[in-house]
Amino acid sequence: MIAYRSFLSVDLAWKFTKVHVVPKRTQHFQRCFSSCGFNYNSRTHIEGGLRVDMDRKKQKMVAKTWRPVSTQSRSTEGGLGDEKHDFGGQVQEIKCTVSSYESTVQKAVQVSEGIDLEGRATPSADDESLSAAQKHSVTVKAGASLMRFIRGKGGATQRTIEEEMKVKIIIPFSRNEDCLIIEGSSAESVARASDRVQAVIDETVKSRNLDYSHFVSLPLAIHPELVNKLINFQNSVLGITVVNEDENLECDSSGKTSDSEGEQNLSEPQIAVELKTEDSNDHVKMDKTNIPLVSYSPKVSKSSTSESKASKLLDLGIEKSIFIKPKTFHLTVLMLKLWNKDRIEAAAEVLRSVSPKVIDALESRPVSIRLKGLECMKGSPAKARVVYAHVEVIGGEDRLLRACQVITNAFIEAGLVLENDLNQKLKLHATIMNARHRKRLALTYCSPIDSKKGSKKVDSFDARKIFGQYGSEDWGEYLIPEAHLSQRFVFDDDGYYHCCASIPFPEEMQLD
Repeated sequence: MIAYRSFLSVDLAWKFTKVHVVPKRTQHFQRCFSSCGFNYNSRTHIEGGLRVDMDRKKQKMVAKTWRPVSTQSRSTEGGLGDEKHDFGGQVQEIKCTVSSYESTVQKAVQVSEGIDLEGRATPSADDESLSAAQKHSVTVKAGASLMRFIRGKGGATQRTIEEEMKVKIIIPFSRNEDCLIIEGSSAESVARASDRVQAVIDETVKSRNLDYSHFVSLPLAIHPELVNKLINFQNSVLGITVVNEDENLECDSSGKTSDSEGEQNLSEPQIAVELKTEDSNDHVKMDKTNIPLVSYSPKVSKSSTSESKASKLLDLGIEKSIFIKPKTFHLTVLMLKLWNKDRIEAAAEVLRSVSPKVIDALESRPVSIRLKGLECMKGSPAKARVVYAHVEVIGGEDRLLRACQVITNAFIEAGLVLENDLNQKLKLHATIMNARHRKRLALTYCSPIDSKKGSKKVDSFDARKIFGQYGSEDWGEYLIPEAHLSQRFVFDDDGYYHCCASIPFPEEMQLD
């Protein structure tokens, strides 16, 4: 009994002073609190900005009961169950009970963060308008390249359909996804919205707004010597087009370049001085009368010269972005619009299946071409839009044209060529420069002829000097080893267009 009163006095003093020394045998009492997620005798921070005053919640959180029991202690059962400690013949039995306050707080925090009790995202305010029982949805396979047309400028087309049909259109963010989802409160509204989306798709694929995504190509960039010739051509054109006009800035009267001059300042007029001496003495007299003034051209730096050339080239509509990348050099057989994965897979299968017919059209013999000179497509050198190298099949044979026609017919029969493209005429050409590739930041060139007439500006460039230099250039002879189904704007590790499928051409004479 004496021990009980002594310990009670200590307990009362602890309540008023809140300062005490914890005996070793009561350390489990602290661990009991710690296991519950709280610091003993302190304010506890709960996630979400809630704080619990343990002094105020002490009666709810922990209930302590003292009673005399047998001096023979028993083993505890459970990590947080009752536990007994021997204090000089009296056993202290501590019961630690945790209220449901902590779990309630955790639930409130989870709901406030948009997470339900099972870890899933809670529905937003917009989604709550349609309960799970009332919601109807349909998946529409559109195609990654068509999503921007369904969305419309600034999302206008999508908003119009959603407002009129009372639905929600979910467009994927990934460019690799072909499907979108339409959700609504009724099956009828979802079906009507799906018809509207399909109408947008049909209208887009028939228009010119949808660009070509793939093409059948005959790669030429596999020949390193041809790639080097194209690189030299590009560097030469960007440097020689206006070189004659700048010769007076590069050389002085003696024919030496201005860069060979020293660091002498030549920006101010120099004075020519005549020195005369007399035999009687060694003094030198200066005759300052009739001194001529000689002016020299200011020194021209390399940077200012190159900037002047680039400016004059840009005036002609010529800049680096309109040149075809040498590592993508090819012949074009057929342009295609494949706006979803199904059409791409179908096109790849068509190319692979037609391989035996192509070999027959080539008579199982290799085919080589010669590239020579330059030509313009739909224009003149003064207003060039596309400049290409003329393709000549060695031997004058039409085997290559027959093989290309076999490929084209196979895609038409498979329904992969749109109606507007059925009349495409095959013209083998190797494009070297194309004004359509011009970067948006570059200026659009308008020829003097168009400017005088006040006609609409057409993106073109003045290639007359290029034709004068390379009009009869012999680019060489090259073997065509294969045909590719190539994807535009996507490139493989070798720099060539991404290959979706390919078929081989004969590289050696095949004997029966």
